Amino acid sequence: MSISSLQDTLSGRRHSRDFAFARGDFLRNRVMIVAAVFLALLPFWSLIDWFALPQESIRHVLTARVVMLVVLLLTVLLAHRSKARLQLARFSAGLLLATPAVFYAVVMSLLAADSGAAVSLAGYSFIPYMLVAMLAIFPFTLIESTVLGTGIILLEAWALYATGVLFTLNGLQAIWLLAALLAIAVTANYFQLGLMMRLYREATHDPLTGLLNRGALIHSMEQFALQSPDASRCLLIMDLDHFKRINDTHGHAFGDDILRHFSSILRRSLRPVDLACRYGGEEFVAVLAGVDKEGAMAIAEEIRAQTEASVLNDYDGQPVHYTVSIGVASCYPNETFQQAARRADQRLYEAKKASRNRVVGV
Repeated sequence: MSISSLQDTLSGRRHSRDFAFARGDFLRNRVMIVAAVFLALLPFWSLIDWFALPQESIRHVLTARVVMLVVLLLTVLLAHRSKARLQLARFSAGLLLATPAVFYAVVMSLLAADSGAAVSLAGYSFIPYMLVAMLAIFPFTLIESTVLGTGIILLEAWALYATGVLFTLNGLQAIWLLAALLAIAVTANYFQLGLMMRLYREATHDPLTGLLNRGALIHSMEQFALQSPDASRCLLIMDLDHFKRINDTHGHAFGDDILRHFSSILRRSLRPVDLACRYGGEEFVAVLAGVDKEGAMAIAEEIRAQTEASVLNDYDGQPVHYTVSIGVASCYPNETFQQAARRADQRLYEAKKASRNRVVGV
């Protein structure tokens, strides 16, 4: 367990926006599957209630079951609508776990009121264990799973107190077992989320520069359009000037150094909400969120100026300068990435035609 992996899985603060989209989709799919299983089992649970619970509690418990059915259907609806919305996906996951937990609390209250302290948990004691174990199914951060699991343990402690067994050996054993299960679930979340991040980075990031690859950029643009269809965005397409000459003169290994150096310039120049991609070869793309054309032109000019001022020494110790040409285009509402990219690429062609090392926009 490295410090970096702990920071990555502790909370979502270090997650990039594109990974947040991916985690939201993963969480959304899990919620819909588990909610569908709950809905399928609900009639059988109601039948067991009819035969297992005291007759004086049946009407109240079945009413609670109907409420549970409605809330589960609402959970499925929210999860379905949470595409590209991580917060809504997280809320639907919390609602999915809270629904059987609240039902459990209601049943325990009714049984304690009707039958006194001697009442057993009537076959419902498995619910807290099931919910804590379920935490391992979802790609929760360590903080999220710990908070949810602690809430379930406190609920079980209240139920045991209401039935008069909290301070018995069985009651203390139940709390200890839940705490042990929570530790296992949190560990599973750590490995699951950490593995998910590693696989996602390998699948969506360029191994040389660490920037997004083309497929990940297009997918992120589609997700962003779904989440904020009216938000302003600008597209920069950048091409390193005379890059083939650099490779031929100084070698491909030094050309890779140039690509890595330019990617570091992009990281310094762009904001956390922006996207940067190695589009192919020596061509790069940046998507600027929430800026107008003038703001995008200013950022592009800053990138161009930093690149022009850069000096790298080749393997013979000789200083090497390089420059970049940039095409800028605003993204219109309901416009696809390919449509905006064609206009930005046309501006890049104009920059190349006009002697390179310049920014051209519309």
